[in-house]
Amino acid sequence: MNNMNQMMKQVKKMQEQMLKAQEALGDKTIEGTAGGGVVTVSMNGHKKLLNVTIKPEAVDPEDVEMLQDLVLTAVNDALTKADELANADMGKYTGGMKIPGLF
Repeated sequence: MNNMNQMMKQVKKMQEQMLKAQEALGDKTIEGTAGGGVVTVSMNGHKKLLNVTIKPEAVDPEDVEMLQDLVLTAVNDALTKADELANADMGKYTGGMKIPGLF
């Protein structure tokens, strides 16, 4: 019975550490880029888009589709990096297990 109580305390402590780590992701910023940096997007670790920067040379009224593709690529790059950040930060506590709904 004593082992069970000890184990429950460890589980509770791990849950608290995971919640703190998940909250801390919101304070971290990730950048995604495309076109050699002509389009840059910033988002936090919770995947909230914070900023989009488009350099003037990326704007060609004759080729709007290319600009759209660059923005899409930059956003997807940032999303991939946000996933990698979350997996690295939360993986410390989950031992690499993917827990649905956690991140």
